[in-house]
Parts: sequence; structure tokens; C-alpha cells
Amino acid sequence: MKLFWTKEVLLRLQEIEGYISKDNDSTAIKFVDKLISIAEKIVYHPEKGRIVPELSIDKIREIIFKNYRIVYMTKKDSINILTLFESHQSSVIKKR
Repeated sequence: MKLFWTKEVLLRLQEIEGYISKDNDSTAIKFVDKLISIAEKIVYHPEKGRIVPELSIDKIREIIFKNYRIVYMTKKDSINILTLFESHQSSVIKKR
């Protein structure tokens, strides 16, 4: 199974790292590395994440780490990481 990242997610990772690095560079790198690691493990257990409550679509799920939601779509042979955001920003998810 392959893992794909949207441009939005890659930009969000950069933003998160930039924000945290204002206080501590090494913490920022470790935090973003952890988010990436969690996302990479989804390919081994795609059903592990919960169905996104706002959408109620079985193929769109999320893993929560700290206060971040990693939202992904399961497909037959791939996982697409769709978005990543702080959980208080739930309005970011829109039906497509």
C-alpha cells in the first residue's frame, strides 16, 4: 500500500515546525517527525483511525495526536493524507 501526501499537508507540517521552532528548534523537529511517523504507520492499519465525525464517510478517517487531527482517505491500494490541523479548527473539513 502506498502513502500520498497532499500539498496542503506538507505546507501545514512546515507551518507547524516554523511555529514551534520560535520557542525550540529541536522540539519542533521532533514533533513534526512524530506526526509524519504516525501518518506513515496508517498504511499498516488503515482502519485504526476513527471515521471523521463531521463527514461520516467510512473511507475518510482520522488519527489524533496531541491536539492535531491527521485526516486521511483509504483507497484500495493507497492512503491519501488529506489534511492536518489543530482539533479546535474542525470547520476546516469540508465535504468534497
